[in-house]
Amino acid sequence: MENQNLEVIMGLIVHGGNAKSYAMEAIQAAKEQQFAEADKRIVLAKESLIEAHHTQTDLLTAEASGENTEISLLMVHSQDHLMTSIAFTDLAEELIAIYKKIA
Repeated sequence: MENQNLEVIMGLIVHGGNAKSYAMEAIQAAKEQQFAEADKRIVLAKESLIEAHHTQTDLLTAEASGENTEISLLMVHSQDHLMTSIAFTDLAEELIAIYKKIA
């Protein structure tokens, strides 16, 4: 596997992991009725997802331009990790809305 591909893959994993962590921190803050902090953490989660999405878009653009990307288990894992983080962040927003309504 080329170093460039490995860097891209690790970037997806890191940004996806950061997003999921920020989303979890947002839920914990909302549980404690610290809604301003929860909102900040969701913003950070979304920023991490945007970074990951840019990386993913670069891969897709290269593929569409005829540059074949090696598909490895690590690449599949990075995509799975990113998609899970997106879903988790969406769910975190819903949970925060519920906590706000209860409060």
